[in-house]
Amino acid sequence: MTARNLGGVLSHPRGILDAVTVRARSTAFVGRDAEIAALREALKRVRTDEPAMVLVGGEAGVGKTRLIEEFARHGGGARFLTGQCLELGEEGLPYAPFAGIVRELVRTDGLAILDGHEAEFARLLPELGAVSPDAHRGVLFDRVATLLARLAADRPVVVVLEDLHWADRSTRDLIEFLVRGARAARVLMICTYRTDELHRGHPLRAFVAELDRARGVERLDLGRLDRDGTAEILASIFGGEPAQRSIDKVHMRAQGNPFFIEELAASGDPMACADIPESLRDLLLARVDRLPESAQPVLRIAAAGGNRIGHDLLTTVAGLPETALDTALRTAVTAQLLVADPDGGYEFRHALVREAVHDDLLPGEHARLHARYAAAIEADPTLVAAGRAPAEIAHHWYAAHDHPRALVTSRAAAVAAGERYAHAEQARLLERVLDLWEQIPDAGERLGLDHLTLLEETMLATYTAGDFKRSLSLNRAALQAVDRTAEPLRAARLLSRRGKLLGSLGKSDGTAELREAVTLAEAAPDDAARAQLLADIAYQISRIDRVEGARIASLARAAAETLGDAAAAVHATLTLGRVCSRLTAGDVGLAELREAEEWARSIGDVEGLVHARVNISDALFEVGQYAASAETAALGTKDSTKVGVDRSSGAFLRSNHAEALMALGRWDEADAICAESARFDPPGHLGLHWLQIRANLRLARGDASAPELIGRALAFLRRPYVSAQHRLPLLVLQVEAALATGEVATAAATAHGALDATDLVGNPRYTWPLLAVSARAAVAADDAELRSSIEALAAELECQYPPDRAYAAQIVASFTAAPPGSAVAASDGADPAPARGKAGETAGQARAEAARQRWAAAVEAWRTDGQPYPLARALVAYAETLAAVGDRAAAGEALEEAGALAADLDARPLRDEVARLARRVGLRGAVGAGPDVLTAREREVLRLVAAGNSNSRIATELYLSPKTVSVHVSRIIAKLEVTNRIEAAAVAHRLGLLGADMIAGGQTPASGH
Repeated sequence: MTARNLGGVLSHPRGILDAVTVRARSTAFVGRDAEIAALREALKRVRTDEPAMVLVGGEAGVGKTRLIEEFARHGGGARFLTGQCLELGEEGLPYAPFAGIVRELVRTDGLAILDGHEAEFARLLPELGAVSPDAHRGVLFDRVATLLARLAADRPVVVVLEDLHWADRSTRDLIEFLVRGARAARVLMICTYRTDELHRGHPLRAFVAELDRARGVERLDLGRLDRDGTAEILASIFGGEPAQRSIDKVHMRAQGNPFFIEELAASGDPMACADIPESLRDLLLARVDRLPESAQPVLRIAAAGGNRIGHDLLTTVAGLPETALDTALRTAVTAQLLVADPDGGYEFRHALVREAVHDDLLPGEHARLHARYAAAIEADPTLVAAGRAPAEIAHHWYAAHDHPRALVTSRAAAVAAGERYAHAEQARLLERVLDLWEQIPDAGERLGLDHLTLLEETMLATYTAGDFKRSLSLNRAALQAVDRTAEPLRAARLLSRRGKLLGSLGKSDGTAELREAVTLAEAAPDDAARAQLLADIAYQISRIDRVEGARIASLARAAAETLGDAAAAVHATLTLGRVCSRLTAGDVGLAELREAEEWARSIGDVEGLVHARVNISDALFEVGQYAASAETAALGTKDSTKVGVDRSSGAFLRSNHAEALMALGRWDEADAICAESARFDPPGHLGLHWLQIRANLRLARGDASAPELIGRALAFLRRPYVSAQHRLPLLVLQVEAALATGEVATAAATAHGALDATDLVGNPRYTWPLLAVSARAAVAADDAELRSSIEALAAELECQYPPDRAYAAQIVASFTAAPPGSAVAASDGADPAPARGKAGETAGQARAEAARQRWAAAVEAWRTDGQPYPLARALVAYAETLAAVGDRAAAGEALEEAGALAADLDARPLRDEVARLARRVGLRGAVGAGPDVLTAREREVLRLVAAGNSNSRIATELYLSPKTVSVHVSRIIAKLEVTNRIEAAAVAHRLGLLGADMIAGGQTPASGH
């Protein structure tokens, strides 16, 4: 299959690309919603006899043809005619695209389609016979226009002319005639061209500029895909989303060009970041080979300098006369291989071009060029961006294979990277130093440190950068090298790190390592390092043993205060506050945490501040202060970026933020933060929390992606060790998923297994939700044994905070039996209240009334807590009990509220449940329907859409990301069953969805945007 025939996400450039054999293909159509909408809008104008032409420009491989193909697939009954310009120089074959169109028309419709004018059309198709002596250009142009008008009489015609950069003068003249002169009704003309072929003197430049002035002509520039688009293509090719770092690597190399993405994917595992495939390399170098001989060496010199290079640095390294250098650079810029930077430098138009040119260097040439760059930057560090000189020097000496210089400069660059919190770069550089250490006999003397210190530095850098597996390997090597008797504190530090890594990677709970670390640290001399280490150990061990964690934290804080070590005191206070949030009253624990936060802020300890906000956001969530939790987590996330811990502490903060937003009912924002977490790809169990949150969210919305996310999350349960704070929410998800699919027996069996654990009573925050969902499973499965276990555990469990009390009330209500069949009886129109006897209320009435009261208590408990989703679920159960006691009006009110909450959350399964119950109990009119299809957030977005605001303006107004706004707009259009924003605003206005405030203000649906 050739690239030209690929039916995937992209349109491949023609010419030399047609010879490329495609080994991987994507079937997804990615990231072109706005462009498709623009084409549909143009076709809509054509249907009303308005003139329309769209010029679609973009670099080779960006997806122009694929865009047109997708547009044609949903062309709304229009007839598509496609003609192709041929690569025969800038003045190619006359009328080639129109000849192709007419030839295809004759083949499909017969000669009759020409209406007896074969002699005139013979100028396009010689096979039609002799050309009429009167068939001058004007006659031919008029015949083509008349033919298109005749075809458009029955239905709109879309004329697609591809690769206009190869069009000859005659073709351009005919296009201009059709656009300016003929203006055939109901004909849309779409022309595609490559922007990277338009050098300064290219005739199409002036032609496009002239067409721009004509009425009805629109320019559509097709840009490269963003990272999400790259991810979608790779997921389509590989049948599932690759690792986030694989996506990052491919996106960095391909820079969003769909053709390049596919070609890199075809080379195998994208994570391997293998060499450029030969087919693609030949394609990239073909344009370089067309440069004059004088320009090619300069391009090779520039390639050794990186993707972007300053003019002064290039001048220094090239060593050419200014005139010769300027001429060569102008040639490369004109050929669109380089782009001149306004700041005084040059950038390769595409990173893969630079990579191909650099890889094509001869070995000696490669070493010499990099050595020249290293020497130039060492002599004058201002030749590169501020702060980049150490890393650039180290890179070039290493590429020049000068190992002694590379060793020293790489360590210096690592130190500089650490000072900038660029931990991933620091880890990479230190890994290089480790590699070079073995090749240089006097490496330790050159660096002024021993191998164990280097191992520790690299281990810490890899850990902070989020590479836990590599950090664990380095930790193992360091522990083998350390003398525990001579350096107990150093050994304790390594053991503490090992215990943390083992737990984070799910290999073990790390208790043995942590306890050994405590023993070594407690026996070590009392100094600031010991106090800091004890604080770190206390934090880790408190996850397993709160009492022991509190003891060690108290010891650490006392030592830190005695020594006057503020940083250690901050960490010890954080641990005490977190432990005390359950061992004492909640406000005491929070006060400890706030004290640590203020202390960290006052001494400028940003990492301590991040640590504090992780714990504070978590503690606030636990006590039911969800808005404050979200705010604290958002602040902490910003701080985590400052100190480069996005993949470690930042992962906790983002998932805490998403969890709080989900509790508040701001599900779209929570989902967006989960997507951001996915892009950072946190390591080990740090990547579980956001995944579990998103799986719960998608399950509650009935989203098709839920099963895959649930499967990925539950896979963590198969690891040797999963902490209670991770395991218990996963078990909740597992029971919820089984109940959602009607697998009642599986749900009950899972609950039985979950409640056999020994750590439930010590983790009330995570155990209460498990008991609540297990209660639903017990009721659904009529499992008395499971019910008994739940009630026994609930009696032992702490019930301090609003969420605890709400779950407890829900469990009590769940186990209050209601009269069997009472709701069904109500749906049949019968009196749902059982008959009264002489002794008063029947047992059934008593049960029904008890159920009503207890579900009323559960509803109030959830109302106090403030989470809309569990409140809505409780309202549904409450409505059923109200119907059972014959209070239809109150049941209707409860269902109305539940339905509104479900609509606001876009919780489709719950909304369906509300509708089903309404039908069962004869309350069809009680639940809103018709135009009430939008969530509260979607109505806010629609108001701003109707006022003519762009997505970015709406994002600013509502404090959302533009991507989230785009998702809202797409859902609004789908729900209102319209095709664009203007129609959505009009429908909403007609149905009264915009609110009295907007109508009173005299606003009407926007006519643009």
